[in-house]
Amino acid sequence: MARKYDTDVVICGAGPTGLTLAIELARRNVSFRLIDKSPEPFPGSRGKGIQARTQEVFEDLGILDRVVASGGQYPTARVYTDGGPIDRAAVPPPPTPAEPYHLALLVPQFLTERRMRERLAELGHAAEFGRPLVGFEQDDEVVTAHIGGAHGEETVRARYLVGADGGSSFVRKTLGVAFPGRTLGVEAIVADLRVEGLSWDLWHRWGDGTQGREFSLCPLYGTDLYQLMAAAPAEGEMDLTPEGLTALARERTGRDDIVVREVSWASVFTMQARLADSYRVGRVFLAGDAAHCHPPTGGQGLNTSVQDAYNLGWKIAAVIDGASAALLDTYEEERRPIAEDMLGLTKRLLGEAKAGGMRRGRDVMQLDVGYRGSSLGLPCPGRDKGVLPGDRAPDAPVTGAAGQTVRLFHLFQGTHWTLLGYEPGTATIAPRRGLRIHIVGADIHDTEGHVRDAYGLEAGEWALIRPDGYVAAVVGTAGLGSIESFLDRVGVRPVR
Repeated sequence: MARKYDTDVVICGAGPTGLTLAIELARRNVSFRLIDKSPEPFPGSRGKGIQARTQEVFEDLGILDRVVASGGQYPTARVYTDGGPIDRAAVPPPPTPAEPYHLALLVPQFLTERRMRERLAELGHAAEFGRPLVGFEQDDEVVTAHIGGAHGEETVRARYLVGADGGSSFVRKTLGVAFPGRTLGVEAIVADLRVEGLSWDLWHRWGDGTQGREFSLCPLYGTDLYQLMAAAPAEGEMDLTPEGLTALARERTGRDDIVVREVSWASVFTMQARLADSYRVGRVFLAGDAAHCHPPTGGQGLNTSVQDAYNLGWKIAAVIDGASAALLDTYEEERRPIAEDMLGLTKRLLGEAKAGGMRRGRDVMQLDVGYRGSSLGLPCPGRDKGVLPGDRAPDAPVTGAAGQTVRLFHLFQGTHWTLLGYEPGTATIAPRRGLRIHIVGADIHDTEGHVRDAYGLEAGEWALIRPDGYVAAVVGTAGLGSIESFLDRVGVRPVR
């Protein structure tokens, strides 16, 4: 008898979105094929900003230290004005026990993707480049994907297909999902260059607030490159050769000592703001830029895309493992409103940038992004303090019973759910596969009160934390029965 499935999931697109999803599935032992039409990995720096919430995700995936080591903190911006240069250094608030990461990292996208591919290899998997998706069909039970390549077309039967294939998504277009929105009237150049004539420790910016004259060169730590971001010339074809970009630099900056020696990668693009009408059609899902595109202001794109995949991955794995198929409906329910908000934020920041006054605040860090009101949470009426279902689960240092200091994020790290009891006495629930139970006052101790402060828990209360680090429920001991019913629904079953 022929197998129904050749693999569980086909992921179309091996950028940050597809790689995040692949890592999530790999560490849950879900089979997949990660394919990309490009003959080799993306060579450019495009999505260079790694926000605080994405750093938390990367810590969970086991790649944060390597990503940090591949880049660095954003440099001071030197803005050249008619009155002389002005240095603007970002001064983020200091980290706290609940929020350990507040610095935005500057890491060129090609290095972030390299670290992700290394992690995927550690888990026994690799992306397949030069393998375009050329067509697919689906019915109630299977997606049949047709994959091209140098050796001909291959047909693969999978449970699910995920389109992580960018703004011009073949998957989205094949599904017929509308992608409404508008162009924003801004055509821009982004390129990675080797440049002479500039100090390496500054982000050099000209033309801020002068539409059509913007020109900036930002050092890409971890490389010997600068990233160029500039408004494209209003007339004529853009010359992306070293000579052409040197001429543009001299015209925009008024300096003849800036010389572009090499162009590593370059692109001209028109800024748009679009949001897919649907993130799912049957067994096919859209994630990342395939579902939303936006201006680059505020460094939100890669971060939002990574978190799409982080949300979807554990849900696909849970359903394959026996959870209710309704769990997959919560992907669009939770992630599409986030993208809608992100589009509004990036358009606002673009308007501020055109006026020369863009200021990145807490809203770009994505630490306040959450899913309050999601159906994937237990209501807790009357609760007026601390965390609520759908909130990001805060970090906190605790002391283990053996005397060693550990963080809650270390206890959450992995593919499991976590049930955190705060001094509950003798109350508990029976062990379940995929659930870890930690009791404050027993195996861990809230020595400095950080858990109490961050979660707003009192003695006898419990917080249930999802695999993606969001609160699913907060209940008293009398509510443990509802926790058990909820866990049954999401496929976290008792050990028999």
